[in-house]
Amino acid sequence: MNALRGLYLVTPDWDDTERLLAVTESALRGGAVLVQYRHKLAGAALRREQAAALLALCRRHGRPLVINDFVELCEALDADGVHVGGTDAPLAEVRARLGAGKIVGASCYGDLGLARAARRDGASYVAFGGFYPSRVKQYPVTTPPAIIGQARAEIGLPLVVIGGMTPANAAPLAAAGADLVAAISSVYLAEDAQAAARAFGALFGPPAG
Repeated sequence: MNALRGLYLVTPDWDDTERLLAVTESALRGGAVLVQYRHKLAGAALRREQAAALLALCRRHGRPLVINDFVELCEALDADGVHVGGTDAPLAEVRARLGAGKIVGASCYGDLGLARAARRDGASYVAFGGFYPSRVKQYPVTTPPAIIGQARAEIGLPLVVIGGMTPANAAPLAAAGADLVAAISSVYLAEDAQAAARAFGALFGPPAG
């Protein structure tokens, strides 16, 4: 997890699994380094179908898949981990349940105190945001960019930024020390998802190898 830097791809609420897979694969070809399956409106059957298909796709590309919120689904599929939001299961419980080998990410919004607690409870990374207005999620845009430098100095975990991200507006956050830029619309609604993913990756320098 510590080696990951670049685009953190978060899926949209699409019921069309074929389309979801096609665009995700384009983004993986463009260099996305981590995928989060997030579909807040899906029923249990569709959620399992899509998560399983995405996991197989990510395995082919050698990239981890984490599942938003649904710890049971992560366990059932042996996905790479989960992302825990502020109203989801307590992070310490999720870490104890999944064990040390899984990724457990934590939403910390604009709160350094939440990041400290997440580190204490076993988080693999902490996510801050929103920094900018989002086309997908509704939230107060109150996260100060200065939190990246503060967290870099204190928290000691990979830092994710989220919220209305484009390659242009993510650039200063990457320069300030963010490790991963989480994006939904800027990739999934782009004319060329592969090129969009590549543009995010370019914020972190040339690909390794």
